[in-house]
Amino acid sequence: MQLLDEDNIRIISALNKHGPRNLQLIARELKIPYPTLYSRMARLEEEKVLHVWCNPNYSRIGLSRGMVLVDPLPGRELVVQEALRIPNHWIRLMRCMGECNGYYSLHAVPTLHVREFEEYIEQFVPLGLASTSRVYWLEEQYTFIPNFEYYDLASRMWKFPWAAWANQLANVSNDPAMESRTLSIPRAVSFDSRDLYVVKELCKDATVKLADIARMFDITLPAAKYRFESVMKKGLVQEYVFDILPYAPEMSELYEVRLDFKNDNTLRSSSQKLAKLPFVLSFSKFKGLASLAVRIYLPRGEMNNLIAMLSILVREGILTNFTYLWLESLTLKSQTFSYEKFREGSGWEYDNNEYNDSLQNLLSNISKRVTKETYFEPMSMVTIQ
Repeated sequence: MQLLDEDNIRIISALNKHGPRNLQLIARELKIPYPTLYSRMARLEEEKVLHVWCNPNYSRIGLSRGMVLVDPLPGRELVVQEALRIPNHWIRLMRCMGECNGYYSLHAVPTLHVREFEEYIEQFVPLGLASTSRVYWLEEQYTFIPNFEYYDLASRMWKFPWAAWANQLANVSNDPAMESRTLSIPRAVSFDSRDLYVVKELCKDATVKLADIARMFDITLPAAKYRFESVMKKGLVQEYVFDILPYAPEMSELYEVRLDFKNDNTLRSSSQKLAKLPFVLSFSKFKGLASLAVRIYLPRGEMNNLIAMLSILVREGILTNFTYLWLESLTLKSQTFSYEKFREGSGWEYDNNEYNDSLQNLLSNISKRVTKETYFEPMSMVTIQ
């Protein structure tokens, strides 16, 4: 990528360290004039190389992230796509191939209603929409920028030392003390609909101006600053996401890889090393399993090497299994979590009766809708998150 020069790499690394709302600090630290820093960031965003947004801390706002895999029956693809949208808790939806040949989607569902959501998805098979459907619940996501230690500035090429990586991952430390460590349980915090609205705006653009927040609520700038700082202090934002295209999109692919480890200790040790690989964008732990969902962006010609490395880890006893999905990033549809379903005093709304009625209405008009709504999509811009 031509825009990945030394200064831009330094800027991206500093953004990851300090966040995207501290540009004056970053300019001083890097000894780059602020106008130069600002124009370089604008160029990266304009060329679609960099986009910065936020991930909410879903558990802290009473939501659970569910990964849904659905294999539609032939001819039912468009209906399944619409059925997945009906509860309107979806946040990502795209076509996939591999372990599942159909749709991959992520949903942010009120935690008190996860079983009802599972029941909604489970009926796709008996209703004749899909051959299989699965729901997996995920813990919070951790996102990474590419590890530029593997980027050669002189040649503008990435290095992929697969043998060295396989050796590192095959020799994870087996620290018995890690067995007793448990993931921290998010503390209960109070929040209101305005807090959620701010988080929603940050999910779209992490650099949204305080003046824009003030206009949204018709409040003063100091009040908007207080509201923003309160949202951050409560921990309603999990992380800043730096959506970067490190490799040319015309020669790269997006994958969701599931890694099953022999135990949680091995998972935790391995995850520290996985985070340093330049093609690992993010990962989330499956709830209740010693497994990771790993988002990978990789030059097409390197996929066989990834499979070979994962096979070594199975033979070495680090992994018990692995599966992977090819995600068609050009079909990606996304939206923020459904903040509008939160009610002051009563919490999150969820009505499976309403969703089931909408699904039945969809099925009753299935022939007319599919004939009328079949269309061919133009190629869209690539995003990898």
